[in-house]
Formats: sequence, structure tokens, C-alpha cells
Amino acid sequence: MFLRILSGLFGGTRNVATEVIETFRPNAESSAQRAADAKAAALAQFAAEFASPPAGAFDRVVNALNRLPRPVMALGTIALFAFAMWDPQGFAIRMTALELVPDNLWIILGMIMSFYLGIIYLSNIYD
Repeated sequence: MFLRILSGLFGGTRNVATEVIETFRPNAESSAQRAADAKAAALAQFAAEFASPPAGAFDRVVNALNRLPRPVMALGTIALFAFAMWDPQGFAIRMTALELVPDNLWIILGMIMSFYLGIIYLSNIYD
């Protein structure tokens, strides 16, 4: 009979003391598990949101073309030095012809190249 009274007061198979305490203070283990579940759900949502489809052939070709201008200009400048040593007279004729190009046209070309290379630079930073 005494055991029945004690089990009635404190619960037979359940822990009444823990249940009473959890009404005033949350269970640390359950709280940590809920936080971990929430974080895992948020990470899964971000992964699904920012997943990118595999690049197709067109995307790969465009990306390859976007990477060409700077190396081509650097190698072209080196090629100009080599051409100047290989054929000085032909190089002088071509440079004299470039002197005849109006300054405004050079300014426009510089603006186009600056804008284009600036866009490529910014797109590489934010990719």
C-alpha cells in the first residue's frame, strides 16, 4: 500500500520530478537537439537554394571566352616586341600607321577596354 501511495505521488514509470522541473527550466539536452535540428534544416534550405545546375556546353564556351582577353593582350604585347626584333621596318610602318589614328578613337577604345575588363574583374570577384 505504501508503494501505491508513493507511485501515485511520484508516478510509477514516469519521472514526475523531472516533468515538474521542466515546466520552469527547459531540458538542456532537448533544447540543444532542437537547435541542432533547426540549424541542419536551415543549412539544407540554403544548400537547396544555392545549388547550381551543371554547366552546359554553351556556358563552358562562354566562360572560356570570358577568360581570354587579358592573356591575349599580354601575349600580344610580347608578340609585338618579338615582331619589332624580327622585322623592324615592318614594325615601324605599322606603328607609324597607328600614330595616324585620332586621339578620340584611342579614348573610346580605352573606355571600352576599361569597362569590359572592369566587368570581367567584378564578375570574377562575385562568382
